[in-house]
Amino acid sequence: MTKGGAKFISFEGGEGAGKTTQIKFLGEILRHAGHEVVITREPGGTPDAEAVRDLVLGGEPGRWSAKEEMLLMYTARSQLVRTIIRPALERGAWVLSDRFADSTLVYQGYAGGVDPDEVRKLHDLVLGPFNPDITFIMDIDPNSGMQRVHARAEALNQFEKRKSNFYEMTRNAYLDIAKSEPNRCAVINAAQDATKVSMDIVQVIKDRLGIAL
Repeated sequence: MTKGGAKFISFEGGEGAGKTTQIKFLGEILRHAGHEVVITREPGGTPDAEAVRDLVLGGEPGRWSAKEEMLLMYTARSQLVRTIIRPALERGAWVLSDRFADSTLVYQGYAGGVDPDEVRKLHDLVLGPFNPDITFIMDIDPNSGMQRVHARAEALNQFEKRKSNFYEMTRNAYLDIAKSEPNRCAVINAAQDATKVSMDIVQVIKDRLGIAL
């Protein structure tokens, strides 16, 4: 996927899985090892894509259809890849992304009702064969994840206001993706202590990429 020492790592998973925390941990480890690190998120990562984030995450469930969400996501993703991710990889940086294309396949596809094949076709149209080198699937029981979300005492976005069966569907979809793409995906037990989760992530990188950290 990437050239030389550059690597593109995405973090996926349900609500409250600790993706943002682990990205910060990994970023610090990589920088300490001498790597340039670019951290981004989806939707978002550029001013325009952050505006799309506000559109998609704001309001109540049902504001947008799943297909409309999918189109908005790929509009933001296309710009993010073109202006941030590809240039970073071209200069040899590591890119760590809080969500990427799997989120659209899961949230708007498998759980949202859009035919997953249609999501894949859109991906191919917009980005072609562009995917992360490693995708960490941060797996946690949906009830435990939502307990973490509510403990933040922050305003909920519309994906954090769904019914419980939606979170079960997203979890199962992520695990199915991991089974279908074992060379790219690694399932991490996100219910563990954050330090243990970080150790597991680093071990996967060492094992798969042969990199000393």
